Amino acid sequence: MACSNLSSPFPAYKCRNLSKKQFLSYTSRYIPLPSSSRLFSSPARIISSASAAMERAETTEAAAMNLLFVEMGVGYDQHGQDITVAAMRACKDAISSNSIPAFRRGSIPGVSSEQMKLQIKLGVPRPTQQYLDIERVKSVFPYGQIVSVEVVDGGLICSSGVCLEAMGDKNDDCYVVNAAIYVGY
Repeated sequence: MACSNLSSPFPAYKCRNLSKKQFLSYTSRYIPLPSSSRLFSSPARIISSASAAMERAETTEAAAMNLLFVEMGVGYDQHGQDITVAAMRACKDAISSNSIPAFRRGSIPGVSSEQMKLQIKLGVPRPTQQYLDIERVKSVFPYGQIVSVEVVDGGLICSSGVCLEAMGDKNDDCYVVNAAIYVGY
């Protein structure tokens, strides 16, 4: 159902000349969507009604904050097997090459840097999620109010090819975490 024009601002159903109802009927049968009623609060669960998910997503996101942009990053820990280190690196990767002068210079009328909101979504390998220290991850962000942190199944555990006890390795596992940082006000 993807639009052939990747730069198109229109949803897939408009690119295929389908009505929204036809599109939702198709997607509810073939493409399970995560429930957005739990958006940015806990791992997503699969639901059968695509239309309900889309309506909740629009309502939840609009109520939570005015989204300006999304920053994405990848972090890894190849020595020491610390999933929190990998998550912190993913967040740093997401925010490290950006500057947000709009919040400081008054470019958004009535909004200051104290009103910046962040929603953090982390793709973390399921076996390591229980070891993730959310407070340490939050410490990566120099300013902005962290509205929520969502941890979902994702990331990767792979071999680094070497186990160095002197660097704290327990084995040769390398942990990889993906981060999406939603910035708004």
